Amino acid sequence: MELLPKLPLAAWIDAFVEWLTNAEFFFDSLTSGIGWIISSIEAIFTLPPTWLLLAIIVLLTYFLAGRKIGLTLFVLLGLFLIDNLGFWNDMILTLSIVLTASIISIVIGVPIGIWMAKKGLVENVVKPVLDFMQTMPAFVYLIPAVAFFGIGMVPGVVASVIFAMPPTIRFTNLGIRQVSTEVIEAADAFGSTGSQKLFKVQLPMAKTTIMAGINQTIMLALSMVVIASMIGAQGLGTAVYFAVGRNDAGGGFEAGIAIVVLAIILDRLTQSFGSKAKQ
Repeated sequence: MELLPKLPLAAWIDAFVEWLTNAEFFFDSLTSGIGWIISSIEAIFTLPPTWLLLAIIVLLTYFLAGRKIGLTLFVLLGLFLIDNLGFWNDMILTLSIVLTASIISIVIGVPIGIWMAKKGLVENVVKPVLDFMQTMPAFVYLIPAVAFFGIGMVPGVVASVIFAMPPTIRFTNLGIRQVSTEVIEAADAFGSTGSQKLFKVQLPMAKTTIMAGINQTIMLALSMVVIASMIGAQGLGTAVYFAVGRNDAGGGFEAGIAIVVLAIILDRLTQSFGSKAKQ
């Protein structure tokens, strides 16, 4: 026997979502802006021919990742495998969505992390929100994303941002708080302003930790983009989704291998940047 009546939580959420859909101008503007970012990144990657883009990525990997021969060779073979399997265009779409979601997450997440490090009250308020964002099942984010932005790549980016942003915020907050108090006191003794102390002392010393958070954000964005194929986010996730629907084990495995290769490339590159920042 129920002692208390069931809370109409679902009805409240539905009413709130329906109320938010009235702000069509805001969501239409946001859709246009995110769509423009995706299109711009995709246009940059599709401008050169495949062989030239592959060579550019390999060379950038070699010079930016500390001239590591092993990583460079892996990137070369991995990209060649993706092209050979016929997933190059899908990889470009997936990479465009992931980079868009990651850029938005970094632009929003780093300032929030700095704010949390500066204000204890903000940290106490934001931390439960981050816990909620990280523990809510990823599929749940697809429902409001479709309600506000329709079907396509934009809702996939929005869902990816919500799901992938917390690590950037947490690690930025952690990195700044871990800066030695002696260093902060020395900066104060030399008469540094708040902005000088932040940009010339705290952020440079926290760069390795912040890069670790960005690395996790990129990985989570990639995983969410694959899930977002269910609401029309094109790319490698769509190939996996169709393979599941057709019970095509071989096709699903090929698309999965392409996703794994892309994930390893992104992970190793961001880790290399973090190691470089530590030196």
